Amino acid sequence: MYKLSRSRVITILAICLAGIFFAVPNVVSNKDMLPSWWQPINLGLDLQGGSNLLLQVKLDDVLKERMSTNEDSVRQILRENRIRYKSLTSSENGVKVVIENAGSRNKAIPLFRKIDDGILVDEESDGALLIHYSDAALNQLKAKVVEQSIEIVRRRIDELGTKEPLIQSQGADRIVVQLPGLQNPEYVKELLGKTAKMSFHLVDSTAKAGDAKRGKLGGKYKLAYGEMGEPYVITRKPVVGGENLVDAQPSFQDGQAVVSFKFNTQGGKKFGEVTKDNIGERLAIVLDNEVISAPVIQSAIMGGSGVITGNFTVESANDLALLLRSGALPAPLEVLEERTVGAGLGADSIKDGVIASCIGLAAVVVFMVAAYGLFGVFTTVAVFMNLILMLGVLSLMGATLTLPGIAGIILTIGMAVDANVLIFERMREEVKNGRSTRDAADAGFTEAWSTIVDSNLTTLVAAFVLFYFGTGPVRGFAVTLAVGIATSMFTSVTVTRLIITAWLMKYKPTKLPI
Repeated sequence: MYKLSRSRVITILAICLAGIFFAVPNVVSNKDMLPSWWQPINLGLDLQGGSNLLLQVKLDDVLKERMSTNEDSVRQILRENRIRYKSLTSSENGVKVVIENAGSRNKAIPLFRKIDDGILVDEESDGALLIHYSDAALNQLKAKVVEQSIEIVRRRIDELGTKEPLIQSQGADRIVVQLPGLQNPEYVKELLGKTAKMSFHLVDSTAKAGDAKRGKLGGKYKLAYGEMGEPYVITRKPVVGGENLVDAQPSFQDGQAVVSFKFNTQGGKKFGEVTKDNIGERLAIVLDNEVISAPVIQSAIMGGSGVITGNFTVESANDLALLLRSGALPAPLEVLEERTVGAGLGADSIKDGVIASCIGLAAVVVFMVAAYGLFGVFTTVAVFMNLILMLGVLSLMGATLTLPGIAGIILTIGMAVDANVLIFERMREEVKNGRSTRDAADAGFTEAWSTIVDSNLTTLVAAFVLFYFGTGPVRGFAVTLAVGIATSMFTSVTVTRLIITAWLMKYKPTKLPI
């Protein structure tokens, strides 16, 4: 007890100083001047205000698009193998083809199964074949689409510079987006409402829109419309896809806002070949099934980069560049729920949390001083150090503090003195048993240690269970509770012990003040 090594004392003091150092940003007024590694605790949506959006991934649209692609594959297989068929249609449930000849059906079935992984082919009574995905493949496809949607949403939100957004799945096809500090969600809703699927198609200037509407042009071409409703007959298959884009930036050309883009090596090679072989033809730039520009190819573009022109404003050019940089959503998103928390309400929550913390702290201090005198004062110092260490650890972790998190802090204020109560009561027992002042103090720390560990370990297990199974606010409570338990064990045992040891060595009392 009284022979604390110098290295141990230095370690305890170093940990305390580190906690103070990382807690300092929380009281700095101009936080923008601080480096990125030395930042305060982030405040959650309920403390600084912001927007909460619940989005639904429209998986039916993805299935329809996937089945439409499979329909093209089925049509190509039938043509290549000269298999006669009566009708060919697709829906979100699958692709249905009617082949009257039994031998032709038997020939086509193994070919259809090779279209994609998880494809099943069911033969119906009327000679029709239904090409669809198995349940396992369908569930895997849906999970992948939701996962990709979350990643694209995160990229787009990060482009806005929003600090500590919460983006996570909810159920099978929903996404929760919480944006602390953002009071107007309209712009975000507009940003997330666009799938931003861009592709490049050649325009057939000789074909007529009416023929395309009546299906006279075959499966190679389709009809698309521009911003003003003008029709374009374009190739169904894009000559270059948007997945080959690696960068997009707003810029100016002849005083007009445009969007410059750049392809990867593969996309640049394709783009160069297409522009080289089709000089004089028009190339349609299609965004979300709408032709935003259809310039005439003047010369081969071999540098892997180009410019999108149109009736852009500076803002719309910047938005389009942002969408293209972040990537296309695999499925449209629908806003199911929207909530906005005002900054004033968040400030009130912080104020109420601070008041509750002060009341709890004052009650703990009064009780400890009344019950244990001078040692209660020592415990008060340890409790304040525990709060500082909690702030330091949470700041170092980059944690986001929510209202339940404040509840976790208030709870740990009360629990922080549990260990000291055990230690001091043990000291009293040892004094009653006739042990000396120093021996009683030593026994108080050593004999109570196992009980302290047991009581705090059960609380830590509960905190880990809450964190593992909980979401959002529950996790915030679990994090602050776990951090508070860990720091309180340190301050209650080591910091308090260091203070009491220094007091005993200096004053050499014959009676403990408890």
